[in-house]
Amino acid sequence: MSEAARRASLSRRTAETSIQVELVLDGSGKSSVSTGFGLLDHMLTLIAFWARFDLDMVCTGDMHVDAHHTVEDAALCLGAALREALGDRRGIRRAAWARVPMDEALADVAVDISGRPWLEYRGDDLLPPVIAREEKDLWREFYKALASSTQCNIHISFLYGKNGHHLLESAAKGIGLALAQAVARSGSGTPSTKGSLD
Repeated sequence: MSEAARRASLSRRTAETSIQVELVLDGSGKSSVSTGFGLLDHMLTLIAFWARFDLDMVCTGDMHVDAHHTVEDAALCLGAALREALGDRRGIRRAAWARVPMDEALADVAVDISGRPWLEYRGDDLLPPVIAREEKDLWREFYKALASSTQCNIHISFLYGKNGHHLLESAAKGIGLALAQAVARSGSGTPSTKGSLD
């Protein structure tokens, strides 16, 4: 008997953004992402591909202001969908990490789907102040929102690199690979010595 498909579909509408997301955890890495911010589309596509998630996301945001609300809300929706698709989280591996090079850049990423949101974001002094016409801090906000809505720990360390795009890409691939491992089914019990997750 096959296990139930782990999927979620949700919508979020505010005065700043309107987002629809469909997520399948046990997918093949295919995605269709349209947020109005090309670099965000690229990073979400990378995360889905390396996590082997099937992801459909459409976002209309107040890009006439800047990309901040679009980037943050996209991460909130992705995290909420991920948490919904995981259900009670029984049987998942829960914690994982990845180290991914992208040309001259290297990032370490670790995740723990513990139910406790936390972001450690280190080495971002390596990023240029502006990437794709937006401030670099946008990406810290992206991962902070993802950790918050997934209710997981995310630790990202940019170890070295010179190109901002390469650094961000190494982190996005690392998040994808770590999530692929963390959500993988490895048993049937609750992955905690205390017998429950937060």
